[in-house]
Amino acid sequence: MKLSLGPVLFYWDRQQTLNFYADMAGMPLDVIYLGETVCSKRRDMGLDDWMGLARELKQQSSAQLVLSGLTLVEAASELASLRRLCDNDELLVEANDMGAVQYLSEKGVPFVGGPALNLYNGHALAELVSSGMQRWVPPVEISGAMIRDARAQLAQLGVGMPEIEIFAYGHLPLAYSARCFTARAENRPKDDCQFCCQNYPEGIPLLSQEGEALFTINGIQTMSASVSNLLADYPALVDSGAELLRLSPRASGMIEVVEAFDAVRNGGLPPLAVDGCNGYWHGQPGMLRAEEAGLC
Repeated sequence: MKLSLGPVLFYWDRQQTLNFYADMAGMPLDVIYLGETVCSKRRDMGLDDWMGLARELKQQSSAQLVLSGLTLVEAASELASLRRLCDNDELLVEANDMGAVQYLSEKGVPFVGGPALNLYNGHALAELVSSGMQRWVPPVEISGAMIRDARAQLAQLGVGMPEIEIFAYGHLPLAYSARCFTARAENRPKDDCQFCCQNYPEGIPLLSQEGEALFTINGIQTMSASVSNLLADYPALVDSGAELLRLSPRASGMIEVVEAFDAVRNGGLPPLAVDGCNGYWHGQPGMLRAEEAGLC
């Protein structure tokens, strides 16, 4: 089993971002994703900066480096930036938008299908595989059973299965909107947000009227309140055909997270239960912890 470090979903300033990857360079990671996937206004790190960081990481780490593109493309300028990213000619690209899929397919280059592409069955996978997808990151709400069904459908169609990379740790990216919720929370217009996302390195908790944490707000992105953690489900992840586990960056504690997953993949016993949620993996509401509910 390989470990990947997903793209940073939160808006950290340039120095925090560089410090984070400096810490990660020496970790036992097989794939590292770089780039902005949430908001094009987050400009502390542009494409040239990401490419420069990738070249530095190549000197420090043996991990495969991948560039991730935007998930919600709303303007011609964003499309132009996405095309430039796809034209980098150095690194594999993670497509998080069908516009990126089309462009990469036209170029005839392989790509990673990100979790926002909404691929749920073998027929959809076959279309993307024929377009050049060599790795599939299933939607975060998909269950282990659905992944097994998709694999079986793809086999029936006579199409080779791409690598499967499961979102195994982190706040789950659930939805995207043209409206910036963080700016709204600070009574700012989206066009004059003052980059206020940087005030919240792990987003803003959104509570119910009863005070229960329901979601995390991260700019235009809505995320899970709880951190999803599939470490206790490691044997089932292996059985599902997963070849990579994605660990989504958080502002603190990532060294310990990587070490915990690395220990289990190297033969350590997975924990009986973990903090966080894993309901989606078991075909249950995502905020549920299946071990607590006796569903394992």
